[in-house]
Amino acid sequence: MAKSRASKKNTASNRPATQAAKRPPARTPAKSSNGRPAGLFTWLAIGLVVVVVATLVLVKVLGGSTAAPGKGTFSPTDATTLAQLQGVPMSVFNTVGVTSPVVQVTAPIAVKGQPPLTARSTSGTTVPEVFYLGAEYCPYCAAQRWSTIIALGRFGTWTGLGNMASYAHDTYPNTPTFTFVRSVYTSKYVAFKSIEEYTNYLNAAGTNYQLLQTPTTAEMKLVKKYDTPKYIPGLTKADGNPIPFLSFDNKFLDSGSSFSPDTLTNLTRSSIATGLTDATSPVTDAIIASANYQTAAICSLTNNLPSNVCTSSGVMAAKKKMSLK
Repeated sequence: MAKSRASKKNTASNRPATQAAKRPPARTPAKSSNGRPAGLFTWLAIGLVVVVVATLVLVKVLGGSTAAPGKGTFSPTDATTLAQLQGVPMSVFNTVGVTSPVVQVTAPIAVKGQPPLTARSTSGTTVPEVFYLGAEYCPYCAAQRWSTIIALGRFGTWTGLGNMASYAHDTYPNTPTFTFVRSVYTSKYVAFKSIEEYTNYLNAAGTNYQLLQTPTTAEMKLVKKYDTPKYIPGLTKADGNPIPFLSFDNKFLDSGSSFSPDTLTNLTRSSIATGLTDATSPVTDAIIASANYQTAAICSLTNNLPSNVCTSSGVMAAKKKMSLK
């Protein structure tokens, strides 16, 4: 089992890099390493690759549906779950703050002196951009999406989210989550851009995950610059550029999930979403504490607007922990 990247002190300097997934290089067989299909490596080693691949390509789970190679079935997130994600009570945000007594949670890392990352909002104005790079197979991306969706939902609205589960034969298999692949985020405060590089099932050859979305040259340049040991304490050169990766206007960075995916083990998407009204739930505490941290980072980009969000006690607790004004 992979170790958690979260630290008891919630400080960037104590962030081990193992709570992230390595991005598999194209056309290279996946290995038994963190964030890759560990089971496949074992089967290859004992000479059963043909049988296994034939089985895998028929039974990959994609949001509760089967998916053949290159033909994943998109399952839209239902209106009830979407409302629960975007309607977490303010009292829950404020009660949790950044306190997660059972599950360790980390905050985005502040960086200084970097060129801003901006985009056009839906209203045509230039606003800070939040950039996400992940993949549907990745259990760490699966955990992080919960908090990122909720945090951004405090500044705008979501449509087009889809149901997703991480790769069924990786560590933390079938972690319930969502996919950004068809999502549309609307906000007057901040823009959101996402890349889901791979699906949660293997390609026809069984050598890698099925390619889904390709980053632009500019996006890969950003990832190769910031998703590195120079900016992310705890990473090593051997880690490459792990996922999930988040840049908040190049002023805050996050690499890996802010809490361990095992927090969501054996839970359903519906039960997690329904539990977001319960501030006593350890699962809710982890998700909401992470969301408050991300909210605090975004508030620093929007001149603390909207004020009812950015001056709330839960966000103020996150700002204090992150040494933000």
